[in-house]
Amino acid sequence: MELVKITVTEEQQDRIDKVISNFHNDWSRSQAQGWIKSGFVSVNGNKVKGNYKCKVNDEIVLEIPDAVPLDILPEEMDLDIYYEDEDVLVVNKPKGMVVHPAPGHTTGTLVNGLMAHCKDLSGINGVMRPGIVHRIDMDTSGLLMVAKNDMAHESLVNQLVEKSVIRRYTALVHGVIGHDKGTIDAPIGRDKQERKSMTVTDENAKQAVTHFHVLERFSNYTLVECQLETGRTHQIRVHMKYIGFPLVGDPKYGPKKTMDIGGQALHAGILGFTHPRTKEQLQFEAPLPAYFEEILTDLRRG
Repeated sequence: MELVKITVTEEQQDRIDKVISNFHNDWSRSQAQGWIKSGFVSVNGNKVKGNYKCKVNDEIVLEIPDAVPLDILPEEMDLDIYYEDEDVLVVNKPKGMVVHPAPGHTTGTLVNGLMAHCKDLSGINGVMRPGIVHRIDMDTSGLLMVAKNDMAHESLVNQLVEKSVIRRYTALVHGVIGHDKGTIDAPIGRDKQERKSMTVTDENAKQAVTHFHVLERFSNYTLVECQLETGRTHQIRVHMKYIGFPLVGDPKYGPKKTMDIGGQALHAGILGFTHPRTKEQLQFEAPLPAYFEEILTDLRRG
């Protein structure tokens, strides 16, 4: 059982399920509601209902249940490991690979490969996602940090909450962006018309901030680098669509006429964080995958 304590600030005053889900990138409101109903949440020492409105200085105590025994089969894979020690691992995920098991994807995921590569992964996130601190979409390539024990997991999650982790992505978008840099500060929530999609909305949404700058312009496209300040689901894809420059190849948020490249042209190329044990600043860079370089070569040729 892991204890998490949250002291409510003036900005956090809201329904308790929203306060809890906003505290951690990977916690949903439904998950928070489940914990509340199961009696794992107390406020100022008392159990509360899911509609409780938190006040300034309320002390929330969340008892996260221990992870259940894993029922995921290890699979030998040729993983592209950039760094590894007793606490953390950095891996370059290829395009097309699912990060963690889910209904319909119980094998062939990064977690299956990690379980074969190393036997010691953190269990904080439970049965389906051992070691996974943050994730990237199936058709996004690039660097991920993985926790090999609960101490490392807690440290890396705190760094994400504190927005001290460096996460830079290279993206190819439709249209020519006229200005050299910008910041998109627009909340993201579930799309009420399409439940599997996210959208910019003020309703049941979480703050989302993306910084970007232009790397190269082409006749009908722009190559940009995006830096995440927050890490919402599909954040870069949703934000770039929101400002009128959707990602090339994106089947969900892109235009109907786009390049057929098996998913969005998005690569998590730079990842930096503080080592949980040594406190050393680490930063890694993975080059663009071959398919991405080929697209750019073709565009440069006109």
